[in-house]
Amino acid sequence: MDNVSIVVHKRDVTGTRAAKRMRKSGLIPGVIYGHGKDAVLIAVEPHVLRDALGTSAGTHAVLDVTLEGQKRGHKAIVKELVLDRVKSNVIHVDLQEIRLDETIESTVSVHFEGEAKGVKAGGMLDESTREVTVKGIVTAIPEHLALDISELDMNETLKVADLQVPEGIEVLDDPEVVLCSVLPPRKVEVEEGAEGEETAEAAVAEPELVGKKEEEAEG
Repeated sequence: MDNVSIVVHKRDVTGTRAAKRMRKSGLIPGVIYGHGKDAVLIAVEPHVLRDALGTSAGTHAVLDVTLEGQKRGHKAIVKELVLDRVKSNVIHVDLQEIRLDETIESTVSVHFEGEAKGVKAGGMLDESTREVTVKGIVTAIPEHLALDISELDMNETLKVADLQVPEGIEVLDDPEVVLCSVLPPRKVEVEEGAEGEETAEAAVAEPELVGKKEEEAEG
């Protein structure tokens, strides 16, 4: 995990209206808590939070959080980001104070690497799960877990048990949970399309046949 320093503002006001006013003024309301201490209400500038989470560790970075005007920092991680439903920008952040030798649980993404053999043969990759919950020392939590899918053939699946997990990290999800699979091509749609073409051809051919019968009758 990367270690990133940020400075945040302490805030005294609470409530929905106060939070809205704060966002309009260009700040993101939040809170930092942990280790039995009272929660501290904070506010952070959007660009500061964006830069902090823009490292290779992403949302799993260890933050060295300093309250404006204070010298002592607090080691913390992002526990939750609340996003606006329409604009998808961060409207609230929860930070959890931690110790670097502390064991925590965290959600990490799964990156599918390579092109599945079954996809090359015409199948479709179905990504069932893109995140897993892991447990380990704070500094050992990976940004993501990689899963090589290049040998995955048609109608085959890869599960949580197939993940290559770094030493010292434990995956808490059920080993039988499916992460991805390769589905065969949808033959039904092709057949329906062919049938539609045949019907269209018959509709075009039929008037010609009727015309010939009428000419024979007249003759």
